[in-house]
Amino acid sequence: MTNLAVTYAAPLGVVGLVIAGLIYLYLKRQPVGSDLMADLAAQIQQGARAFLKREYSVLVPFVIVVAVLLFLALDSLPTALAYVGGALCSLGAGFFGMNAATQANVRTSEAAREAGVGKALRVAFNGGAVMGLAVGSLGLLGIGVVLFIYANGLTGDTAFKTFSEVIAGFAMGASSIALFARVGGGIYTKAADVGADLVGKVEAGIPEDDPRNPATIADNVGDNVGDVAGMGADIFESYVGSIIATIAIGATSAQIL
Repeated sequence: MTNLAVTYAAPLGVVGLVIAGLIYLYLKRQPVGSDLMADLAAQIQQGARAFLKREYSVLVPFVIVVAVLLFLALDSLPTALAYVGGALCSLGAGFFGMNAATQANVRTSEAAREAGVGKALRVAFNGGAVMGLAVGSLGLLGIGVVLFIYANGLTGDTAFKTFSEVIAGFAMGASSIALFARVGGGIYTKAADVGADLVGKVEAGIPEDDPRNPATIADNVGDNVGDVAGMGADIFESYVGSIIATIAIGATSAQIL
């Protein structure tokens, strides 16, 4: 296989990550507002990072165990390494997106307060663009590396079998992380939301999302880890899975024809 995908997929993925990094730096330069706004944002960022640290401390051993089992079952080190690579890319997509979201939240509020809806929209859009670019770029980078190593000049049934196993391992790694990140983050999000409502509105009689309610911080942390980090891993898995499914269908059709 010698085509544009093999040659340019990985380099374009690197370019996309660089652009995402530049947008993130632009985002960091935006004002955060008052001391109270900065303090609340810092608490949300700290909580989101604490959740991801705890979640990743469980996921990393799981990934290692599954990679070892794949190596023993298939006697294929490249497949096991591709599985780890897919998992790491999925973790990275969620982490980058969550980091950008927690930085963009308070800056969007300050932009709306100071300059109106136009500036706020630009800040919010750039915050979302970081995860969007990270998902697409990490997918291109991971699949591009696999294509460059195993599909470049692909000939023979043995080489095709090896490539199929490796690319499937990458997709499996992405799916494994998406499963836990999406479900785990979603459970935390809903638990924090219900807890904040019960304590704040029902028992204490204070408005929703009032900063006097400590559970409000947990609620906002849940929005970031579930709807951003978990969603990022989920979208990455869908993106990679659709590309690899297309490769599989095309390869099978070529063999049939």
